[in-house]
Amino acid sequence: MRTLLFSLALGVSLVSSAQAQDAEAEKKAIAKIRESGALVLEIAQNDNRLDVSYITASPKLTAEQLAPLKDLTRLAKLNLGRLEIGDDALAAIANQKTLVRLHLEKTKVTDKGLEQLKALENLEYLNLYGTEIGDAGLAQLEGLKKLKNLYLWQTKVTDEGVKKLQAAVPGLKIDRGT
Repeated sequence: MRTLLFSLALGVSLVSSAQAQDAEAEKKAIAKIRESGALVLEIAQNDNRLDVSYITASPKLTAEQLAPLKDLTRLAKLNLGRLEIGDDALAAIANQKTLVRLHLEKTKVTDKGLEQLKALENLEYLNLYGTEIGDAGLAQLEGLKKLKNLYLWQTKVTDEGVKKLQAAVPGLKIDRGT
């Protein structure tokens, strides 16, 4: 019995320690993100998930400056729109399971970059307006079953690519600006 209680106490202690380390890493990441000129806000008074927007940052951010995004554990909304970023920048968010909204409009993201979004299992909104995305990129999104809204104006996608994605993700609304 003592061994079991000790094991349980040790397990709780290890979990608490890991949570404290995650919280500290996130605090440092938020500071670095803010240093790059981005806004980092909690969504609401009763919702501590994070909304990160680079609309006030220099459009010439590097992948290194975006790297602290990896350490956020509560990221729900991310606006990278209109930044001069490419596919390499998406590595910073490739494993963000909590991400719900993502703005990539008017960036240099291509079909290859969308491969890195496959793990965003809770993504509901994705804006790819004005990018070089084509049908091959849309195929990368087929596993995102919670995706509800996709914006594709001024991209290279075809009617066939859109139909294929809609068949794979029922209920998905795709706006091509037409």
